Amino acid sequence: MRDQIIAECLPRAAKLTAASRAPGLAVILAGHDPASEIYVRNKVKLCEELGIHSEKHTPEESATTEEIIALVESLNRREDIDGILVQMPLPKHVDSKRVLLAIDPDKDVDGLHPLNLGNLMTGRPGPRPCTPAGVMYLLKQYEIPISGTNAVVVGRSDLVGKPMAFLLLHENATVTMCHSKTADLAGVCARADILVAAMGRPAFITGDFIKPGATVIDVGMNRLQSQEQAEAIFRGPTKRTLVGDVDPIAVAEKAGAYTPVPGGVGLLTVAWLMVNTIESAERRLAGCSA
Repeated sequence: MRDQIIAECLPRAAKLTAASRAPGLAVILAGHDPASEIYVRNKVKLCEELGIHSEKHTPEESATTEEIIALVESLNRREDIDGILVQMPLPKHVDSKRVLLAIDPDKDVDGLHPLNLGNLMTGRPGPRPCTPAGVMYLLKQYEIPISGTNAVVVGRSDLVGKPMAFLLLHENATVTMCHSKTADLAGVCARADILVAAMGRPAFITGDFIKPGATVIDVGMNRLQSQEQAEAIFRGPTKRTLVGDVDPIAVAEKAGAYTPVPGGVGLLTVAWLMVNTIESAERRLAGCSA
C-alpha cells in the first residue's frame, strides 16, 4: 500500500518540478531521540526517491523554544519550502505547542496546527495528520466498509486519536473514543467493527478486546524491554523486539483484517507526509491557501 501511494505521488512531483520547481520539505530534528532520527532518515530518503527537495535542520538539544520558533519563522518565509515538519518529541524544556503554532498553516504538512485541526473537525479542506490519513486510505483501498459501522479509537492524542475519530466520523461511522479512564474498556472495544489502537502500550489489546472478524488497525510501535517480555507476548522464543499496541497472537486469531507491526501503519505515515508536501506545493503554485 505504501508503494501505491508513492506511485501516485511520482507524476505529481515530476509535474511540479517541470512547471516550476521541486516541492520542498524542511524537517526540524532537535535533540538525539534514536527513534526520531530513524523516522527522519526514512523521510529524507523517500524525498530523494520522489525528487522532493528536503532539508534537515538539527538544533542542539539545548536549543530554547524561542530559538526553534525563530528557525520555523525563517522557513515560513522561504518560497522554496512548501512543508515544515517538526519531529516530535521535542526536548522536554521546549514548549511544543508554541512551536507548532508558529508554523505557517499552509506549510503544516503534519496537519497539527490548530487551524488545520479545526478544518479537519468541520470537514473543510486542508492537510490531515499523516497517520490517520494513511489509515483511511488503507481502509478504502481494501474496501473495508466504514459507513454505518461501529468504530472504536483507543487513545486521544492530537496526533492520532482525535483526528482518527473525526475522519471516521466524516465517513459516517459511529465512533467511540476511549482512553485510560474508560469504564469496561474491553467491553467497549469488543463491540467495534473497526478498532484503532493508538495508546502506546505494548500488546495491551488482548483477545478479549477484539470482536471476531473485526478490522484492527494497530498504530502502536513499542520496543520491548526484555527477552522475557518478548517471549511472553509472542508465546515462545523470538528475536522480535518491536510490538504494537495489540497482542500479535490474539489479533491473528480473531481479526478479520489487521495491520502488522512492524510493516503496517508506520510505512503509510511516512508516505502520507509526501502526499501532504506535494499538495502543499500544488496549492502554493496555484496561488491558493489551505
